Amino acid sequence: MQLVEYLEEDYILPDLKSRSKTDVLKELLTPLSNNDPDFSYEKSHKILMERESLGSTGIGDGVAIPHGKMEDLEDIKLIVGRSFDGVDFAAIDNKPCYIFFLVLAPEQVAGLHLRILAQISRMVKDPEFRQTFMEVEGAKGIWDLLSSV
Repeated sequence: MQLVEYLEEDYILPDLKSRSKTDVLKELLTPLSNNDPDFSYEKSHKILMERESLGSTGIGDGVAIPHGKMEDLEDIKLIVGRSFDGVDFAAIDNKPCYIFFLVLAPEQVAGLHLRILAQISRMVKDPEFRQTFMEVEGAKGIWDLLSSV
């Protein structure tokens, strides 16, 4: 499985400006609300914040994988972001997060949702992948990197 199967180039944000968890989640959700008039920005943000209240999805090594399930989604939505300044995401290692993979999934596709999260986790465990992710140029560079793994 390749993540680009669930990603659109418009959903890659190569230079996030937000500095807080709440704001970075809003910024990551913006392409979805811009491209889909039926997408519930407020509801999705609330679902993500509720998930974060259970425990941070900042998994360490500068990576966060915020995720949640929504009843009214028809397919999985993946948004990828990069912050050069880092965001305090209350990660398990107490370090800022620079790499973000936001996953929203319909309620009825739990298995696929978990496989996508596992694929992301495997990729970001590799220090070389994380370094390359931070160094590539723009959304196209991130797209090409994700297409190659």
